[in-house]
Amino acid sequence: MDKNLIKLFPYTKPYKSHIIWNVTYNVLYALFSTISMLTLLPMLEVLFGKNKVIENAPVYEGIGGIMRFGKEYLYYQISELSKGSGPQFALLLVVTLVITTFLLKNLFNYLASYHIMHLKNGVLRDLRKTMYDKIIELPISYYSEKRKGDVMARMLGDVGEVQNSFFSILELVIKEPLTIVFALITMFVISAKLTMFVLIFIPISGFIISKIGKSLKAKSLKAQNEGGYLISIVEESLSGLKVVKSYNAETTFKNRFNESITRLLKLSNSIGNKNNLASPLSEFMGITTIATLLWYGGNLVLVDKTLDGSAFIVYLTLAYNILTPAKAISKASYSVKNGLAAAQRVFEVLEVENEITSKVNAVEKDTFETAISLQNVNFKYEEEAVLKDFSLEVKKGQTVALVGQSGSGKSTIANLLTRFYDVNEGSIVIDGVNIKDMNLHSLRSLMGLVTQDSILFNDTIKANIALGKIDATDEEIIEALKIANAYEFVQDLPMGIDTNIGDSGNKLSGGQKQRLSIARAVLKNPPIMILDEATSALDTESEKFVQVALENMMQNRTSIVIAHRLSTIQKADKIVVMKKGKIVEQGTHEELIALNGNYNKLVTMQSFE
Repeated sequence: MDKNLIKLFPYTKPYKSHIIWNVTYNVLYALFSTISMLTLLPMLEVLFGKNKVIENAPVYEGIGGIMRFGKEYLYYQISELSKGSGPQFALLLVVTLVITTFLLKNLFNYLASYHIMHLKNGVLRDLRKTMYDKIIELPISYYSEKRKGDVMARMLGDVGEVQNSFFSILELVIKEPLTIVFALITMFVISAKLTMFVLIFIPISGFIISKIGKSLKAKSLKAQNEGGYLISIVEESLSGLKVVKSYNAETTFKNRFNESITRLLKLSNSIGNKNNLASPLSEFMGITTIATLLWYGGNLVLVDKTLDGSAFIVYLTLAYNILTPAKAISKASYSVKNGLAAAQRVFEVLEVENEITSKVNAVEKDTFETAISLQNVNFKYEEEAVLKDFSLEVKKGQTVALVGQSGSGKSTIANLLTRFYDVNEGSIVIDGVNIKDMNLHSLRSLMGLVTQDSILFNDTIKANIALGKIDATDEEIIEALKIANAYEFVQDLPMGIDTNIGDSGNKLSGGQKQRLSIARAVLKNPPIMILDEATSALDTESEKFVQVALENMMQNRTSIVIAHRLSTIQKADKIVVMKKGKIVEQGTHEELIALNGNYNKLVTMQSFE
């Protein structure tokens, strides 16, 4: 059994009752598929006037003889009706019987489908929930290596493919095989000779169909990977549309997209051809069997006289009745191969180990008392070291500014403090507690982060600002907006704080977006504030207002300010000058100017990137 199939079993546990009912109704459907065909025999015999006459009512002799009793009882009733009311009433009885059995067969089919639908939709919901929980929990580092579009394709497309394909397995192992088994048993009873003849053909057709389906899983996996790449191109094109247009790169992106959809077309056609071949091939093999049966069985009826004509007609309907499930099995087996490929991609994400998690019995910390201490920290994203033996202490209430040219490792400090990444060597300690020993939720509750990219969501201003304090009142939100100097423009919007700001806040200017990000951090009101290029997107006029707001905000808390303009840095309690992951100078603005070193050069160039 495929390992991905085994991994799916836990997801079916909450829907155990649906599986049991589906199996039960499928068994009944398979049974009544055969019984409904068998009821045609007495009808044909009444029509041709060849019905067996039974004078005395049969006696029930226990479960072992139930089939013989049922058959004889039916013929006894037909005989009695024919004697008393003529053949029309006997015909009416058998026609009613045919209708009833076909009705029951289709009712059981509907009930089986009802339960499989609940199972499929329930498992789909649970898989999507697990998948979303996982992609939200995975560390930032995972997404620096993966395409977001591919993760989206796995979440939306592949999970759906698992739902569509995998549950055809229940049909594959219960419904269709049992329909074939019950039909074959009945065919043996009618004519063992003919049935042995049929059984020679079934393995041959099964072998041919399985040969065609062999390469299907590998091709399905390729197609699903290509689908993920395709969604990535669309996602990147939409995210970077301004850049695409301003650099006249539309043709480049169109070509990339066209190449991907052409590859997908070839794969889809190849998979589709094999899928489409399953049904006609199994039907052709089946009809060949039926044609051979007609010739061989016709001889038994017409020449050897060893088989009754009515029984032969029913036999043929049973043989044809095997074709539909055989076709369904061949189609479902192809479908399952697609599902196996999709499941492989889903479980690849679900099984990624998240290295940045809270320890068991992690320390819960909701206050900040003394200092943040980075001790001999070494860190690299891939090969090249970003921080080398880096040590720094930030005392409570201090404002520490990190400056240096691009690539000196300033923003990495923010990533490590919030545990978006973990240090390779050394430690980061808050109030004497290593942040790896702290509960991740409580660590991040202590910090407010305002980044260079103001990340906003397609929602109202109110919802965006209340992200860190869901139960905030309108008054608290307005107060936070005022501190961030954002209320002035917000109150002029059509619906004030209830105005939707569009995808990524694109209805607003860069400066407005950044002020909302600052308001969000103000409302959260954490004891430690990390400002990573927080005013870089603001125009000079807005910056003056926000600068005052930031200074007010920083008075009551510890702040780590990364690469701000000179106005903020001058007032910092400590300025740390970084170069290639190391501290080259530190002190106050005046002390560093007096040193006439790296900091003085940066001030002269105003180069706080």
